[in-house]
Amino acid sequence: MKRVITLTADAWEAFLAGLYERDDRLDLRQDGETYARDEVVDTWVMSGHAEALRSAEVDGDLWGTLEDLEESAPDEEAAWAKITAFYLERGCVLVQVDGYDEPEEWILGEGLARRLGLLPA
Repeated sequence: MKRVITLTADAWEAFLAGLYERDDRLDLRQDGETYARDEVVDTWVMSGHAEALRSAEVDGDLWGTLEDLEESAPDEEAAWAKITAFYLERGCVLVQVDGYDEPEEWILGEGLARRLGLLPA
């Protein structure tokens, strides 16, 4: 089953603000809990948990990822299409963020997406 989730730029920012990272694990913030400043999640932190990404702010190493998959492509669009197809076929989730000038797309493992509330529990 292929899963694509589309968020607005504001919803993406709110999503990131609702997360924290502790001991290399991302999780949802809980009301009433206190979090240290170094537990804040931004796109840089999130990139460490993504299977693959395409972002104007963070270098997702598109060509390195494609090479890891032992694939080739004539251009970035074709490369991203192959990367996306590879991960979606393995149960991952594609998060597309609308509202930016450049593509903002993140591929997350199903378990992570579920734990972070992007998929039903």
